[in-house]
Amino acid sequence: MRQLLVINPNTSSSVTTLLQQHVQSAVGSHVTVRSVTARFGAPYISDEASYAVAAHAALDAWAAALTAPEGRPDAVLIGCFGDPGLQALRESSPVPVTGLAEAAFIEAARHGRFAVVTGGERWAPILQRLAQSLGHAQALAGIHTVAPTGAQLAADPVAARQLLTEACLNAVRQLGVQTVILGGAGLAGMAAQIQPFVNVPIVDSVIAGATWALRNSPLPPQRGTPGFDVPWVALSPELTQLGLR
Repeated sequence: MRQLLVINPNTSSSVTTLLQQHVQSAVGSHVTVRSVTARFGAPYISDEASYAVAAHAALDAWAAALTAPEGRPDAVLIGCFGDPGLQALRESSPVPVTGLAEAAFIEAARHGRFAVVTGGERWAPILQRLAQSLGHAQALAGIHTVAPTGAQLAADPVAARQLLTEACLNAVRQLGVQTVILGGAGLAGMAAQIQPFVNVPIVDSVIAGATWALRNSPLPPQRGTPGFDVPWVALSPELTQLGLR
């Protein structure tokens, strides 16, 4: 049976549980989903500093997961809409790696120009840079952020659905896009609830991530065994072991 490793790069176990539930449902019973939580960092990634630390935490969680009895996964999904550590993890992994944002960008771009709706105002420049680096800047028409963070939205789903529905409708009206991405691990499952009120496809970033990680990997692995090409100093034992000796 194939194994998908889902890395939650924040420290909220509730987000990990949500990811496990929705990713497993998306991939079906023929895939084992194994979700892990960052061992350090922020409970919610909401600014540049927490995003930078989350990239390190994602690498650390991956290295630790490799030493577990379950062994090496067949694919890795970074369970954060923003994909902290994506390129570094992809560079060091012998199996395909993607993240919620990259997978959602690819899925949305199939329909034409798209907008992103997500929680947390500081995410806009981070996501804009990510789209540029991944080659989706032209297809991305705009980013609509709502003031509450993804964690706050997940804590009040009724209010979140109303707020996010309005944001999706505004994105379609103002930008004339062919699809909207509802981005965020904490928003998993909400796209299906909002879809009846919006006349363009709503992409759930968690479902998109699960699908692309296993079936349509954006890029093939760059190496045959896990590892880094530099020596590490004072990192976790698992990361240090994968460093250049």
